[in-house]
Amino acid sequence: MSSTVSCWILHCVKNEVVCLRGQHRLYSRCLSPNRSSSNVIRKRTKLLSSPSQTGLSRTDNRVFSVQKVFRHSSTEEKLQFQLTPVQINRILRANEQSVKIPEFDGKNLNPVLKFESNQLPANSPNEDRRSAATCLQTKGMMFGVFDGHAGYACAQAVSERLFYYIAVALMSQKNLEEIEFAMEHMKPVLPILQWYKPPKHYIYRESASLYLDHLRVFWQELIDHDNAEGMSTDDSLAYAFKRLDSDISLEAQVPLDNDIMRNMAIQVAFAGSTACVAHVDNIDLHVANSGDCRAILGVQEEDGSWSSLPLTHDHNALNPSELARVRSEHPKSEENTVVTGDRLLGLLMPLRAFGDVCFKWSKELQQSILENGFDLETLDIYHYAPPNYLTPPYLNVDPELTCHKLRPQDKFLILATDGLWDMLSNDEAVRLVAEHLTGIHLEEPVAASERQVKLGQMHSLLLKRRARAVPSRDPNVATHLIRHSIGTNEYGEIEQVQLAAMMSLPEDLTRMYRDDITVTVVYFNSDLIKAHYKENNLRFL
Repeated sequence: MSSTVSCWILHCVKNEVVCLRGQHRLYSRCLSPNRSSSNVIRKRTKLLSSPSQTGLSRTDNRVFSVQKVFRHSSTEEKLQFQLTPVQINRILRANEQSVKIPEFDGKNLNPVLKFESNQLPANSPNEDRRSAATCLQTKGMMFGVFDGHAGYACAQAVSERLFYYIAVALMSQKNLEEIEFAMEHMKPVLPILQWYKPPKHYIYRESASLYLDHLRVFWQELIDHDNAEGMSTDDSLAYAFKRLDSDISLEAQVPLDNDIMRNMAIQVAFAGSTACVAHVDNIDLHVANSGDCRAILGVQEEDGSWSSLPLTHDHNALNPSELARVRSEHPKSEENTVVTGDRLLGLLMPLRAFGDVCFKWSKELQQSILENGFDLETLDIYHYAPPNYLTPPYLNVDPELTCHKLRPQDKFLILATDGLWDMLSNDEAVRLVAEHLTGIHLEEPVAASERQVKLGQMHSLLLKRRARAVPSRDPNVATHLIRHSIGTNEYGEIEQVQLAAMMSLPEDLTRMYRDDITVTVVYFNSDLIKAHYKENNLRFL
């Protein structure tokens, strides 16, 4: 990172912070006195903050060094710009999760050895969510990351509900009929999922009965389809995504007697969330992605080298095929207005998502629902009619599906929200996990351009290589990724001052420099996968 850029950012942050004496708080000049504008800044950052505005992009992986303001209770408030290593570790590790998976669960051998996960929020509250569970009535494990926008409500609901929809779609006719019989006769229902709950996990208890009612309608319809063996994994994933999104939309439209449930339904529908879900069953890895989260496979070749294998594509305007798809769904006259400034209707970055009914419903439907006694300010819903809103829907949740046969060289899977990919490339993330896994420092070969360099340049190269040889300080690999994503300098080393600065930003500035980051790394049992190929006389490529 350029020291000139660092100094400029630091200067800007210092100048943008003002101390309001007697109020015991610090406020930024960038906060708008107008509530509606402030709400846009705070709640729709995914919609309105661009990579160019934040100084970050997928092609520019610079990490800017920015300093924090500490809040003090005295009127003699002053600025401080440092966190200690102990404080940094405490913050970084607060949301860690690490789970070892038994090789045999009583029914099947499991190709998953363990998974490690973590989150670092930028928004307050965090708009990302994550889930992990084992299917109890079918085979397989599921892992998911969910990136919310316009608030956390939609991501929270999807993280609670989507796995149930997928698991039910996978179930056989016999199992579905058993569950329906138990419900009908008020008997105990067989558990569908075994959840691996992360720290600070909570659920929408107020809406649990509504969610169960709609899940039951879903499995009743599946029973009527008379599919003895259940759906295929790909069909289950696609159907579950679309059905849950339809239920989210319906719940915001139907009358509900409970005001809490009614308000929550409208919040979920008008917020939005992307989703990336992986289903692992024996050597079959299926990924369903809607939005700009990513699933990246870490592959170790026979010579020991590592490579990344993307299993998803970003659904945003930087993806030419996705941009063409969106434009093709609307009249030629809207070709220049459907996506402007790399955003859907100039507002939304991801081009596929759950919720976001303001991009799906007609204007008339939106107006009729919002005029039905909702206090939008209390619900923290900012409703804005996009320009050129002529032929809705402009957004859908249809997932892109990928099926991959796991091979012995497939060592791990990284699932992460775009907050990580804003900072790290696919290859960088795989290298960091590989180094953490093996404990071996991976050097890149000397490029031709580096073979004839001046003494000062060689010194910089040596510093860079020496820095990368420092062993990991984080037992949890997700924390290792997050630490490097925000704290690595131009030599590839963790720079304590920069890390402290990035982690110490006040709430009203953090989102200007990075997004919420959620990472789950799933490790595979290569010996088990190799044995499967041998037993079945299969070849792996």
